[in-house]
This record gives sequence, structure tokens and C-alpha cells, in this order.
Amino acid sequence: MNIDNLVRTITPEIYERLQYGAATGKWPDGTPLSEAQKEQTMQLVMLYQAKVAQTNEQFTIGANGEMVQKSKRELQQEFTQENEIARFSEHDL
Repeated sequence: MNIDNLVRTITPEIYERLQYGAATGKWPDGTPLSEAQKEQTMQLVMLYQAKVAQTNEQFTIGANGEMVQKSKRELQQEFTQENEIARFSEHDL
């Protein structure tokens, strides 16, 4: 099977399991990964991020195959624009 076809068959649920395994060194059920499994899992996560997810989140792999790294200013702008729910002052209480 071609690696591109393999990566495209990964569902979002499988990707989440792979991502968990790569981050923790064990599967969600607690079974530890062998060293070979850790390497392969990390490679699959990176390939999925680059070829399928194509996200620009910090520390993911972009479509160009390089890690996405943002400056402090870019991150501050991103968080203040998108994630602001409400702003209160101490006098509002």
C-alpha cells in the first residue's frame, strides 16, 4: 500500500488515538508502545498533519512538511482575536 493512501485512510478517531500514543507512549487503554511503535506512530501523526489535517496550529507539521512555529506576537494576536469570551474589570463585581 502506498504511504499516501495509508495516511488518507486514517479517520479522525484513529488520528486521535495515534496522537495520544505518540504523546504519552501508551495507547488509550494503557498498553505501552514499543520503541518501533513509538517511531511509527510519530511518523504517521506527522504525515497526517502534513497531508490531511493541514492545520496551522503551533508545533504541528504544515503542508510543506515543516513544523509550524509562530512568533510570540502571532500567538498573542491569535489568542486575543479568537478566544476572547468576555472581558471584566475589577469594578464590574
